[in-house]
Amino acid sequence: MNFIVLNALLHLVILILIAISAIAALMSKDLLMGVLALAAMSLLVSLEFYLLHAPDVAIAEAAVGGGLTTALFVLVIART
Repeated sequence: MNFIVLNALLHLVILILIAISAIAALMSKDLLMGVLALAAMSLLVSLEFYLLHAPDVAIAEAAVGGGLTTALFVLVIART
């Protein structure tokens, strides 16, 4: 297969996984599972940014979206 086709398929698969994890975060009845699905979505978005040749944005998204926000949500859930 052509490299461009494989690259497009990879982007498509990642975007589908982002949509699935976003829907899982919205539909989850358990708060912790919703936060974990949101963290997975954030890490997938970070991977997509990296594949789009924006490593600085990918690192920021992984640190803030995948790390800091998830840690704060888990801390708040643990205190309730």
